[in-house]
Amino acid sequence: MVRVFSYTEVREGILDYPVWYLGPGHRPFRVVEGRRQGQAVVVELEGVEDRESARGLMGLEISVPLADLPSLDPQEYYWAELLGFRVENLEGETVGLVAGFLETGANDVMVLRGGDGQELLVPWTEAAAGSVDRQAGKIVVDWHLDW
Repeated sequence: MVRVFSYTEVREGILDYPVWYLGPGHRPFRVVEGRRQGQAVVVELEGVEDRESARGLMGLEISVPLADLPSLDPQEYYWAELLGFRVENLEGETVGLVAGFLETGANDVMVLRGGDGQELLVPWTEAAAGSVDRQAGKIVVDWHLDW
């Protein structure tokens, strides 16, 4: 059994996906069985037979294909879908590219990377995050470059 720290909304929700892709090479592993154990999830992965092979998986990120995730309403998004989107303000100025998101408790935050490599944090709230155009790969926000 391998101990996993799941970031799904319900920790054991990670077990809903029968195949996990681990690490930067996205090596596939089939989930044989698993259960919640305290704050973590323990799982048996096909091909992981001993401690040494399990140890080789330490620190690897688990990925699942977007197509395997539950469908969302048209105005809902998985953060992974928005990575790399160009972010513009209401004046049409490019603010940066979406590099990631942070959960802060009060509200989520979009992490943008500008052309100069600087990071900018923009609240992902109804007020700041305006429209998302999936086709154009663009998000329009109510945010000024000098903030």
